[in-house]
Amino acid sequence: MSDQQPEPFDERDDEFEAIVDAETDRDPDLAVIEAGSRTLRTQAGSPLGEQVPSRPADPEVDKALREVEQELAGRWGETKLEPSVSRIAALMDVLGEPQRAYPSIHITGTNGKTSTARMIEALLGAFELRTGRYTSPHVQSITERISLDGAPIDAERFIETYQDVKPYVEMVDAAQEFRLSFFEVLTGMAYAAFADAPVDVAVVEVGMGGSWDATNVIDGSVAVITPIDLDHTDRLGTTPAEIAGEKAGVIKQGATVILAQQPVDAAQVMLKKAVEVDATVAREGMEFGVGSREVAVGGQLLTLRGLGGEYEGIFLPLYGAHQAHNAAVALAAVEAFFGIGAQHARTLDLETVRTAFASVVSPGRLEVVRRSPTVVLDAAHNPAGARAAAEGITEAFGFSRLVGVVGASADKDVKALLEAFEPIFTEIVVTQNSSHRAMDADELAAIAVEVFGDDERVVVEPRLDDALEAAITLAEEEAEYSGAGVLVTGSVITVGEARLLLGRG
Repeated sequence: MSDQQPEPFDERDDEFEAIVDAETDRDPDLAVIEAGSRTLRTQAGSPLGEQVPSRPADPEVDKALREVEQELAGRWGETKLEPSVSRIAALMDVLGEPQRAYPSIHITGTNGKTSTARMIEALLGAFELRTGRYTSPHVQSITERISLDGAPIDAERFIETYQDVKPYVEMVDAAQEFRLSFFEVLTGMAYAAFADAPVDVAVVEVGMGGSWDATNVIDGSVAVITPIDLDHTDRLGTTPAEIAGEKAGVIKQGATVILAQQPVDAAQVMLKKAVEVDATVAREGMEFGVGSREVAVGGQLLTLRGLGGEYEGIFLPLYGAHQAHNAAVALAAVEAFFGIGAQHARTLDLETVRTAFASVVSPGRLEVVRRSPTVVLDAAHNPAGARAAAEGITEAFGFSRLVGVVGASADKDVKALLEAFEPIFTEIVVTQNSSHRAMDADELAAIAVEVFGDDERVVVEPRLDDALEAAITLAEEEAEYSGAGVLVTGSVITVGEARLLLGRG
């Protein structure tokens, strides 16, 4: 807590009125919302913090965080599910329905959810709204999953939030057939932290699916559907249409749906659900989209067509066409949140939009973590994500030789993932991460030899540190000026562990 004494209420009120008066050229309702948020920010201070936090420096805090992590790990894992929102609904009930304390933007889809959430968060923050963001999985630190004002909550606040909700979690555990899962408890913590902050708007990414996902106890005024492809087919369905049926559960009565480009059968399912609940739909390629894009140093330069008009000269410091499409979706979502395209026929302030996009970071998404040779991390873990990563790295880097380091989960379509990377990898070093879900390196190697058609292109290093060293050595075999690189991919866990090993943790 700060030792600074709060300002007298009359002084705060004067400041609030002054900000409102200064916003007379903007929508009056937005001016009041933004003024209230700015006075909160004045009291809270500037948002600080790493996007991928290190372990706490204080040994006592680190110990306490490890104890919380251990308690959470003792619950059902994220991939072991009993499809129901009954337990999370019971937790929300005993917590006093914290998720009703703020409006929400709810994001589902197969790929691009976290990057899109980060872009939405950056845009809302640039317009002086206080944000809470809930995303999963984390790259390195569990605290990444819950963010306030664009930065992960600190370890102390994470621990405090867990201790606050723990008695209520135990109460629900005792009354339910199954204990709350790891993901359900974290979701409850996020919603409670957002209410306590308090935030002006929550940006919430589903864990899996939609209709029975633990996050789906919010009524998102804006539902965002990123591209749907085949993933988690054992739980969500074996066709895009079946998967869309589950994900359509985030579309609530009267909401606005921001629909990224979709397979035709998936789009039909989404549109049918929107009609059933009287939701408004904005479709990428129709009501909004990417006007133009060109590769730029450190990212790309975009023209985005929003719901209210065109936005030129947008620099996005992320690589790949898929990130440009994520940006278009994020912009449309924020416009919809502000009522643009419905109540208001105008654009958002261009300079503010430019500033927001220029600030976006998305760790583990075609992220450069080392030079000479260049090492890039990408959390692609399914075939669609791998295809997007392969296209993005080819376009942005043009390596003369690219060595892949791949550690994947056993429950994924690993063969199709490798097939997406085969054309761009000169060699592949197969490995495994520390997760119990990791595919055995030798099993992965057998699939890789089948896909690459030549065992001389496949190197097996079960330990990730050895795999990184082997890949960097292969890349260094060519002269320093040759343009060789390394791409580490296959799993968020693999990328997170590589990030730590490469000194970015």
